[in-house]
Amino acid sequence: MRRAVAIPAAMMMLASCASPGAPADGGAATVVEVVDGDTIVARFGDRSDTVRLIGIDTPETVHPDRPVECLGPEATAFVTEVIPPGTSIRVYRDVVARDHFDRLLGYVYRASDGVFVNDEIVRHGYATPMSIAPNETFSAVFVTSAIDARRADRGVWAACGGGR
Repeated sequence: MRRAVAIPAAMMMLASCASPGAPADGGAATVVEVVDGDTIVARFGDRSDTVRLIGIDTPETVHPDRPVECLGPEATAFVTEVIPPGTSIRVYRDVVARDHFDRLLGYVYRASDGVFVNDEIVRHGYATPMSIAPNETFSAVFVTSAIDARRADRGVWAACGGGR
């Protein structure tokens, strides 16, 4: 419970650090499509944007230069189950708002119950932590969740020989 309260508070402190062109912190959106395990398309009012869930990395399924990786389709299916198209979400930024592909970088929460989607994916073993400075607000949270998933032999830790 303590972590659930600390997360929104930490995100509010980052509001002044993000770049223009991204939704306001806690920007309300609706899931349009789950592209893969760590990328979604969301509608913010009258515009859609591709959102890369930051701090995590899921097995590839749509990369043009790489084969489908172990548990990639399952990771995509899991995210589709957690936030299917039509789900209301809130997207919070970290320091850098967009990546070199112009995707919005975000921490995603399911609006109905506050589930921290990025962490949920790691906790179930469908993602590993991926820390890229300066967007590292929840790196320790993701590492802790990955350790728990590995100990419980969930997801990539069981199906993919101990990770990818």
